[in-house]
Amino acid sequence: MSDLFSGLESLGLGSLEGMSIYDEEKKAATDAKGQAAVHEVTEEELLLDRTFKCPVCDNQFKSKTVKTGKVRLLSQDTDLRPKYTPFDALKYDAVACPKCGYAAVARFFNVMTTPQAKLIKEKISVGFKGIDNEKATYSYEDAIERHKLALVNAVVKKARISERAYTCMRLGWLYRGMAEALPKDTPNYETTIQSLKAQENEFIKNAYEGFSAALSKEDFPICGMDENTLVYLVADLARRSGKYDIALKLLSEVITSRSAKSALKDKARDLKEIISAERK
Repeated sequence: MSDLFSGLESLGLGSLEGMSIYDEEKKAATDAKGQAAVHEVTEEELLLDRTFKCPVCDNQFKSKTVKTGKVRLLSQDTDLRPKYTPFDALKYDAVACPKCGYAAVARFFNVMTTPQAKLIKEKISVGFKGIDNEKATYSYEDAIERHKLALVNAVVKKARISERAYTCMRLGWLYRGMAEALPKDTPNYETTIQSLKAQENEFIKNAYEGFSAALSKEDFPICGMDENTLVYLVADLARRSGKYDIALKLLSEVITSRSAKSALKDKARDLKEIISAERK
């Protein structure tokens, strides 16, 4: 390649002949790529502290939440549980006040009446010893503790049955996620997996019971779901609870519904095939 800077010797800059116009930029780009390849983004870096005001005691506090767009949906279980990468975002969905002990799944956190707040103060706050909101990330154990606190609050404040069922379902999902993430070299691996599965099943059965009741007692949308979606969900919760006949009946309702979307009908047909395989 010809020397683009030839002729500069007359200006006393002959030593600079042979330079490349873009060497530094190319080097910087290479360095940046190298750094990107070496640096693995951590879970902590994808979280932020969101400020909440407790509807029970008016305390302002911060709780970890996932930055928008920083996790990617990989797939969805048959009971609509989302599976994310690079970590399970479901761990960060329960919000807990560290002062009075009020907690709820985020979508229900600000749903509060004066009589409900009174119940929480009388039955939760008086014995509450605090919860650590300063952790950089939440383990599954942390997440389960926070969701159980949310569940006991839902029971104490006499929340809608759908809120209680929804919180139970998410606890079931957390136990499932914990089992999936458990390293194979964990001591007593099989025993631990069986224990986690048993706890998942217990919460799924409670979710089934609650959502079944909500279908006939509450107005739609319920927990953000229309009637067809909830009927499908209850069908899968029934399947997971061993109630196959009920599951098949509900799935038939979805498949024959004029208002159900084709994608949901496809899910219902797939679930019927799963049930057929499980019953063999």
